[in-house]
Amino acid sequence: MNNYGKLYLIPSPLGDTDPAEVIPVPVLSFLPSLDCFVVEEVRTARRYLSRAGLKGRIGELEFHELNEHTTPAQAETYLSLFGNGRNVGLISEAGLPAVADPGALLVGLCHAHGIEVVPFVGPSSLMLALMASGLNGQSFAFVGYIPAKTEERRSALKALERRSSAARQTQILIETPYRNDSLFSDMLQYLSGTVRLCIAANITCPDAYIRTKTVAQWKAAPVTIGKRPCVFLILA
Repeated sequence: MNNYGKLYLIPSPLGDTDPAEVIPVPVLSFLPSLDCFVVEEVRTARRYLSRAGLKGRIGELEFHELNEHTTPAQAETYLSLFGNGRNVGLISEAGLPAVADPGALLVGLCHAHGIEVVPFVGPSSLMLALMASGLNGQSFAFVGYIPAKTEERRSALKALERRSSAARQTQILIETPYRNDSLFSDMLQYLSGTVRLCIAANITCPDAYIRTKTVAQWKAAPVTIGKRPCVFLILA
């Protein structure tokens, strides 16, 4: 029988927000019991943990990065962190670990090696956007990123519209912040005017912007999203 510790999935704020405003008290109370973290970006994780009540202890903590550049072989070496019953925290750059996040690689490895995985409650930009969109919350699909090249993007958007229409299913997608306005422009150009489109930017932050309109209405009064984390939702 192994003597592995557990992997705790630690939610983080979606933006520059006080953790106490968006992270449940039980999560913040549990954080001081951990001294080892696998994170998407060490600098961001240090800042988050410092603001979450661990200020003054950051130098004592052990950090290991797992991001889009981490290979499966590198991730597998992190299994040794769980030896002798040691618990490890997994932190995403923003929101929930392993959801639209490379941390899923470590979660999968833990399951394969009999390491218990414990998820904590926290903010998810995808679910918060769906909640606030007024679109179909009974049937939805997260499709992640779509191609950036014009023709491929046009085809992908039309395919999402067809899928949404056939199944009455909300389609949820994201984009790299600096391409937000390009994607929004393409949506207005290639989607039908009756498609309902929700723009949900900087969710939970003071300047949060969440609006749902038809494509025709957006065309009549377009907005600039800018380089803010944004979720796009469509329902045809």
